[in-house]
Amino acid sequence: MQNRNVTVIGLQWGDEGKGKIVDALAKSCRYVVRYCGGANAGHTVVVGNEKFALHLIPCGFLHKGVMNVVANGVAFDPGVALEEIAALGRRGITLDASNLLISAAANVVMPYHKLEDSLSERQLGDGKIGTTARGIGPCYADRAYRMTAIRVADLVNPDALRKKLQTILPIKNAILAALYQAQPLDAEKTAQEYIEYGRQLAPMVCNAGALLRRAAARGERIMFEGGQGSMLDVDHGTHPFVTSSSVTACGVSPGAGVPPSAVGQVVGLIKAYSTRVGAGPFPTEQANPTGDRLRQRGREYGTTTGRPRRCGWFDAFAVRYAAELSGVFELALSLLDVLSGLKEVKVCTAYRAGGEVLQDYDPDAVAAAEPVYETLPGWAEELGDCRTFEQLPKAAQAYVKRIEQLVGRPVGVISIGPERSQTILHNTRIEDLA
Repeated sequence: MQNRNVTVIGLQWGDEGKGKIVDALAKSCRYVVRYCGGANAGHTVVVGNEKFALHLIPCGFLHKGVMNVVANGVAFDPGVALEEIAALGRRGITLDASNLLISAAANVVMPYHKLEDSLSERQLGDGKIGTTARGIGPCYADRAYRMTAIRVADLVNPDALRKKLQTILPIKNAILAALYQAQPLDAEKTAQEYIEYGRQLAPMVCNAGALLRRAAARGERIMFEGGQGSMLDVDHGTHPFVTSSSVTACGVSPGAGVPPSAVGQVVGLIKAYSTRVGAGPFPTEQANPTGDRLRQRGREYGTTTGRPRRCGWFDAFAVRYAAELSGVFELALSLLDVLSGLKEVKVCTAYRAGGEVLQDYDPDAVAAAEPVYETLPGWAEELGDCRTFEQLPKAAQAYVKRIEQLVGRPVGVISIGPERSQTILHNTRIEDLA
């Protein structure tokens, strides 16, 4: 049986425009599955004059017949999820057990996780990581510690939740008081709040892994929706300035409870330039008028935090590493229109460190590396009305072709604006995009 599944991941530092591509592919899928991250990820879909910015709900919500699944690998914030469900409901989009399911095995973000996240960042001062303060890291830390973890299954079992909180909260309160002089959280008040979340979510809670394994065995098409970007992966990114989950395609199997064979074809999302939010090495950053121009034209402000993003030239050396890591099948290139008006554009083709050009990308060597640039002609024309590759200016075409050469993968889709229709199909081999 042919595997028609698709995995969509970011190949940079996040914010590559995954929401638009997931929405485009979702119409042909039975399941759209979030397998990593949490409310620290922001995915945006624009249809006509309607803009949808989500953090936890998978981006298949606009298509009938699609089951959206929040899998076990997600750090699940029930308050945020219910806010998003209610907000979509006010816009005429109903999410219930018929089109949204949540893994009982997903770990729950609790109030003390958010408190620890914000207080620890404050205490680190200039050495902070630059998290979204959504409690994601502390939630995943409890998952690893195990005995202090709360899972979605506990939310729908009031007695179990109360019992766990009676054990966990004294530990958390003692730690937060000792480290940050924080006021204690009340176990019963916390239990009541989260029991109510569980009551509202109970019809959607399921054994998601079993559901997806059966779907894969039947040949039903599944799309796995990644969060953040590969350079923020907890194992393979620019440590310690990374997120707290496996956001590459390597994380699909444990994050969704499916065999590696279910991953399918991997589409790697890239921006036509580079951005990063928060602290950490960023070799191609342009802290100058060029970076300011990219930020303004690209509306580079975080979907989750609203923070201005750091902007710089496209880093083909890092992207090739990320594409190799996840076995990327083809690329989807976004925000090419942002480069219009530049007389020339630069692409980082390699790093130099200690006077030598690096042969392999090494996340631990990035901080001391200098980018090696190649300069290409820019173009003056705006791209928003182009609908074929041939309609793009010759210089823009040449830029896309050079990215293909440097990364070693074809660019299947080119986005030249936020709206659904502002999409060019180029060398795609993905079924239902071609």
